[in-house]
Order: sequence, then structure tokens, then C-alpha cells
Amino acid sequence: MRLAKLPTRKVTALPLSAEDGRMAHMAASILLDYPSQERRARFGAVAASVALLPDPLRHAFEAFLTKADAMTQQELEIHFTATFDLKRKCCPYLSYYAAGDTRRRGMALVRFVEAYRAAGWEVAADELPDYLPMVLEFSARSDSPIAQELLAAHRDGIEVLRMALEAVPSPYAHIVEAVSLSLPKIDEETRQRYLNLVNEGPPTETVGMTFLGNLKPFSPSGANSEEVRV
Repeated sequence: MRLAKLPTRKVTALPLSAEDGRMAHMAASILLDYPSQERRARFGAVAASVALLPDPLRHAFEAFLTKADAMTQQELEIHFTATFDLKRKCCPYLSYYAAGDTRRRGMALVRFVEAYRAAGWEVAADELPDYLPMVLEFSARSDSPIAQELLAAHRDGIEVLRMALEAVPSPYAHIVEAVSLSLPKIDEETRQRYLNLVNEGPPTETVGMTFLGNLKPFSPSGANSEEVRV
């Protein structure tokens, strides 16, 4: 037999202070977004901030930054587009892993908007509310536990994204690894769910679907809202 199934690599979650968690999520939010010249100009500041994080997190971020520094602006932009726009299992939109390209994804996106509003925030950018860099920025800037609930509810999708990026391979896998390190340990049910997603991919048919992830409905507050992705 010429082909063998690659072993799945576990990432052990780190006990982090709230400050370190926010710093890690803001760094990941910046680095995971499209690497325009303006955004890439912030990589130096990110490198300085992650130098203060615990070693496994720092190493993950530095591994990406080292590889990104070796790429020209055009090379990094092309790699980003080829990876996140053209590969089905490398989707940066969290509800895609639970709902796929189905009509139910619309309701999942509404849940994200409700979650932001319940914490007193509004989506400011022209971007879907389940965009991982946006959710990470929300986690970094908000004191609401809702931010952590959003990430926890889609932990299986984050793990699928990490493994898919490792398989490409892509330097962006290091950033998603850092995100995984910053989140609570996953249970066996979640682990099995993401392994199934790795093998089968996100759903493409709506018939009989009821699963939208573990994200519960939120009641929007609507008052004194701040903006995410300014």
C-alpha cells in the first residue's frame, strides 16, 4: 500500500491568564486576516507583543512570523487566497463547519450577530460575523463571556481548520495552533466530531439537518453597542 492515513496531532491547551488570552487572540486576529500591506505593517508590533506569552504560544506565533517574513508581499497574498478561498476544509468562517453551504447557515450567522449584540457590540466591517479573525478580536476586546462561548461552540471547526492547514502545509497552521493552545481542553465528543468533519467535510445538504453547532440563541441588548472590526 502506497498511501497511509496521517496521524492526528493533539494540541494540549495551556492554562493562561485573562491578559495572555486576550493578547493571543488579538495577535491571531491580526495575523489570520488578509495580509494587505497595511495589515502586514503591524506584524512587527505583533511580534513584540507575543514575545511576552508562554513559550508554546510564543513559539507558534514566531514560527508563522518567521515563514511570513521569508515571503514577499505578493507571495503571502497569493498563498492566503489560495489557502483560505480555494480549499474547502480551510474555511475561516466558523459556522461553515457545522452548517456547510446550506440554508441553515443563514440562521447560524444570525446567532453570531445576536451574540455580538448581547455583549453590546455591533459588526462594523463588511464581513460575515462568523469570520474567525473577527471572533478572535471580539474575544480580545470584550469582557463578556459570550466571546468564549462563541469559540467553544465552534471548537470542532477550529480543530478541522488547524489540521487542514497542517496538511496543505501552510504557515497559517501555526496561528490556528496558537488559538487551539489558548482555548479550554476539548472533550472526547468534540474531538470525535472534528475527526468526522476532517474525513467527511462540512455538510452540503439541508435535508434532515438540525445541528448548527452548540451555539445557543442570544437576546440582543442593542444599547450602547460598540463595534467589532473597526
